Amino acid sequence: MHVVPKTTTSVPGLRERKKQATRNAIAEAAVRLAAEHGVENVTVEAISDAAGVSPRTFFNYFPSHDDAFVLIDGEIGERIRESVRRTPADRTPLDAVREAFVAELDGFEDRQELWALQSKVFQRSPHLIQRGLNAHVADERALAATLAEWLDATRPAGAEGTGEAGIYPRLLAAVSHTALRVAFEHGCDHPEDTVLADAFQEAFVHLARGLPRPTE
Repeated sequence: MHVVPKTTTSVPGLRERKKQATRNAIAEAAVRLAAEHGVENVTVEAISDAAGVSPRTFFNYFPSHDDAFVLIDGEIGERIRESVRRTPADRTPLDAVREAFVAELDGFEDRQELWALQSKVFQRSPHLIQRGLNAHVADERALAATLAEWLDATRPAGAEGTGEAGIYPRLLAAVSHTALRVAFEHGCDHPEDTVLADAFQEAFVHLARGLPRPTE
C-alpha cells in the first residue's frame, strides 16, 4: 500500500521572504551591471548601490564579489524539492519532477531576460562558469536526495528502498536538469514561438516514451 510522504517544510515567513527578496535584488543588480560593463568593472559598492543596500549587507548574502553573479532566484531549488515532497504517492517519479519544475516555469518568460543576461555574463567571464557549475551540482544532488526520500516514503509495502546514494534518484535529478537546460536553450534560439514550460513538457514526453526516434 502506498503512503503519502510527510511534509516537513513550512511556507517561508515574512522575515525569510524579505531576505529572499533582498538576495534576489542584489543578484539582479549584479547581473545587469556585469552585462553592461563587464564583471571586472563592477564593484561590490556599485552592486550594493544599485540594489539599495550597503556593502556590509551585500556580504551578509554573498561570501564574495563573484558569487553575486551566479545565483538568481536561489530559492527555486527548494520550492521544487518541496513540491516533490508533497507529490501524491500515485504519481510516477517522472511526473513528480516534471510537475515540480513546470510549477516554477509557469510565467518564466517574465524572468527569461535576466537569465539570458546571466548567460551573456558567463560567456564573457569564463572564470564564473566553475562557480555556476558547482552551484548546479549542489542543487542537483539536493534534488536527488529529496527524490530518494520520496521514493522510499511512497514505495509499496515490502519493496526494496532506493537509498539516498542510489543511481535512480541521481539519474532522475540529472535528467530533469538537462531537460530544463535543453528547453531553455531551445527557447533562446526560438524566442518568438517558444514557451519555456511547453518546451520542457515536450522534453519530458520524449523521456517518458524512452526516447524513440521521432516520427515527425
